[in-house]
Amino acid sequence: MDKVLLNWLLVFAVGWPSQTTAAPEVVVSIKPVHSLIAGVMTGVGAPELLARGARSPHNLHLSPSDVRKLSHADLVFWVGQGLESALAKVLLATVDGSRRVTLISLPGMQLLPLRQGGVWDRHSHAENSDVQDGHATVQLEHEHNAGLEQQVNSHIWLSPVNAGRIVESAAAALSRIDPENAAHYQRNAELMLARIRMMEQELGRQLSPVSGAPYVVFHDAYAYFEHHYGLNAVGSVTVNPEHLPGARSIQRLRSKIKSLNARCVFSEPQFEPGVVRTLLEGSTAHGGRLDPLGADIPAGPDAYFLMMEQLAAALVDCLQ
Repeated sequence: MDKVLLNWLLVFAVGWPSQTTAAPEVVVSIKPVHSLIAGVMTGVGAPELLARGARSPHNLHLSPSDVRKLSHADLVFWVGQGLESALAKVLLATVDGSRRVTLISLPGMQLLPLRQGGVWDRHSHAENSDVQDGHATVQLEHEHNAGLEQQVNSHIWLSPVNAGRIVESAAAALSRIDPENAAHYQRNAELMLARIRMMEQELGRQLSPVSGAPYVVFHDAYAYFEHHYGLNAVGSVTVNPEHLPGARSIQRLRSKIKSLNARCVFSEPQFEPGVVRTLLEGSTAHGGRLDPLGADIPAGPDAYFLMMEQLAAALVDCLQ
């Protein structure tokens, strides 16, 4: 079953939703997650997106209209405090727990530790963690454990496995508040899960030839993507994208880029690329761009898949 057919099924094969009640008001923090939720809601309603364009969730500033959307929402889907600390201050004060879905705290979510900026040792792991395939896996018990969240990589949507878990949780949460359309949400979720599986296989085929090629990313946003597809990121420019590294850190990383023969150093559209240009000076590495949010992609059910396809294409183009 190809992607075009899946898209048609997503719109038409699920039947007409109930029209006896208004569609639930749903707000989602970032575009990739918004895309997954929009797919589950297709034919019933459309969720609102907070972080539009190239706005970074790390420093998201809410407008008065954003705050109103949150206060009126039936459900709010967000990743968690580790990624969205600015949003957390408003969200936790204005939206009660029964209306919040904190994705990083979902049961069954696969979590990885946040690595430090600079050079990474592929065999170093967080303490008190279960290690799988060279990465440490940690478990987050609930959304209020902000200290532990700071140790966890929050870019969970870049794992196809976690994307599927988000879809399943969205269908369950929406069915709870809108039981008349529960069957519709469930059928939409099944179609989204099938599409995720198709994407997962196709990206694996594309990325396999470059899986061993070393490269450097701007910050540690891609661990889940790397882990799932067996890629070889050897370091990051910074641990916190809001704070650029100093001259000494840049010099150490530049030396490592040369010694490891890193093929590419990737910038991101949300942040100033000047430091990446500095790292590339005097090296044979190429510059590329990775976008974990899909800033230039129109919001909607297709956005998640287009963003993941763009990531894979950018890696292959630079590393091959």
